[in-house]
Amino acid sequence: MNEHHLAALSAALEEELPAAVELRHRIHARPCLSGAEAPTRDLVLAALPAGSTTKVADTGAVVRVGGPGPAVAVRGELDALAVQESTGALWTSEHPGIMHACGHDVHLAALTALARAVERVGGPAPLLAVLQPREETYPSGAQSIVEDGVLDREHCRAVIGAHVQPLLSAGAVACTPGGVNASADEFTIEVRGRGGHAAYPHLTRDPVVALAHIVVALQSLVSRGTDPMSHAVLSVGTLAAGTAANVIPGTAEARGTLRALDGGDRETLHRRLARTAELVAQTQGCTAEVTIDHGEPVLHNDEELAAAALPVLGSLGLRAADSLRSAGSDDFSFFCERLPSLMLFVGTHGGAEQLHSPTFLPADARIRDVGRALLAGYLAAAEVTV
Repeated sequence: MNEHHLAALSAALEEELPAAVELRHRIHARPCLSGAEAPTRDLVLAALPAGSTTKVADTGAVVRVGGPGPAVAVRGELDALAVQESTGALWTSEHPGIMHACGHDVHLAALTALARAVERVGGPAPLLAVLQPREETYPSGAQSIVEDGVLDREHCRAVIGAHVQPLLSAGAVACTPGGVNASADEFTIEVRGRGGHAAYPHLTRDPVVALAHIVVALQSLVSRGTDPMSHAVLSVGTLAAGTAANVIPGTAEARGTLRALDGGDRETLHRRLARTAELVAQTQGCTAEVTIDHGEPVLHNDEELAAAALPVLGSLGLRAADSLRSAGSDDFSFFCERLPSLMLFVGTHGGAEQLHSPTFLPADARIRDVGRALLAGYLAAAEVTV
């Protein structure tokens, strides 16, 4: 690791923090939903160093900082959530029903501070600031950016991201190699039977009963269908059937999510989910059709990047947290499929406060922590991949 770059960029990043805090307040006060992030994008572009800018993924952009050559991409998410804010902040959301409840405002401010620091004092590699839309919804903004090919055209060698994490205490950063976030797929099960009068069930083929048996049977897929040392979860979130209490409907539907930290488990569970639903429905004289909408793949941190970033975090005054893995998902995983990538998790609370809550409001001091985490990842990627 080049100690000169580390010292110079750390000092420059510190000097950029007051402007970054002010930018965070403006972003937070004017949140935009997924797919409508152009105002947020333009707000951040105005704060970034002037450089080669390419619009991408409809409402996103990438900005090259530091000249030509192989670059390290650093991601920041543009979108907010459909949440009514109740933080009481002086810079609370001005848009009713929309809030930066996932820390994206902090990430963008930190990325901007880092990009300005690299522009001011130089770095070991050009930095590509990736302003990504649609992290919270489909179609995924990260997937759109990968498919656009802009990372290839910009000669990116690695992608770095950081995300605030309330499960970790302030000042702690998890830099975990391997799978850290699960794949996330949604499924729909439609059971078809034969409806009729509730007083004459023998003349029907009840899809409600069939679906109930299916939902119960699915609970064994993970516990009896995957290695106990693996990590996967299946949850049914909605059930819908019928319009009247005394009528057996002709169809019933369930929707849910399936998450796994191993790609092999993901594929196996997809097959077994469909087969289980079909066979259980048959036992009740019904049929079942399963549709699976593929979401994010497993987010896999590059082992070499994680190992290189860990000592830099300590040099920047951050504490290494224990390995952190969760069944949560992030479309940063699409970058991981394309290039060596590293997602760092930056502590905010260490308590019960959760992401996507109407009261979630990381302190402004967390911009420094996220900025330092991104700097550690950027320096590690420059050393390992450029």
